Amino acid sequence: MTHPLTESKTSNIIIAGVPRAGKTTLCQMLMRHGYTHISMDAIIAGFETCYPETGIHTYQGLSSMETMLVISHKIAPFIRAMIESEYSGHGEARAVFDVYQLWPDDYRKHLAPLNCTAHWLGSSDCTEDERFTVLKANDTERHYTFYKPEAELREGCAYIVEQSRLLKQECEKHHLSYHDTTYHRDSVLNTLLSNILGGRG
Repeated sequence: MTHPLTESKTSNIIIAGVPRAGKTTLCQMLMRHGYTHISMDAIIAGFETCYPETGIHTYQGLSSMETMLVISHKIAPFIRAMIESEYSGHGEARAVFDVYQLWPDDYRKHLAPLNCTAHWLGSSDCTEDERFTVLKANDTERHYTFYKPEAELREGCAYIVEQSRLLKQECEKHHLSYHDTTYHRDSVLNTLLSNILGGRG
């Protein structure tokens, strides 16, 4: 685990990282402490359907890594505009943004100067096969992966591990907060929750 760039005394939190790493679970935990959960995946889905000309599209014929970077470059300034509009974080309000496609460099460029702290969740400290085993062991009907064929899941686990390792390297380079949730996930999330709430002031 790396150290965050700044303390978490902030009105707005970003929980970023790869799919099925615990982002939504942590956001739901923060909701019980007064945070408003903003799902950027839902907003991105709206762009895909209504405004494809923005180029914010999950399926655009690129590799998963290239897609992440394309969307990150566009979504980071969008999140900044939301925060600066005082839609979130106004007065006593606090928002937690749940986002997959946010690269650390884009966070530093657009969001770090604001009243906003980011934490990345990933699966960097395992093999693709281990990620698949953990995924299947925890899969339930409420998860989108429950309905995917095994070959597609294994391919997904490969890019999850690849992206996680790259995210971990970038977070370490920039002294940002990164947490592996492959194993002992509940403990990792509870510790991170305590750190966020304890640093809130």
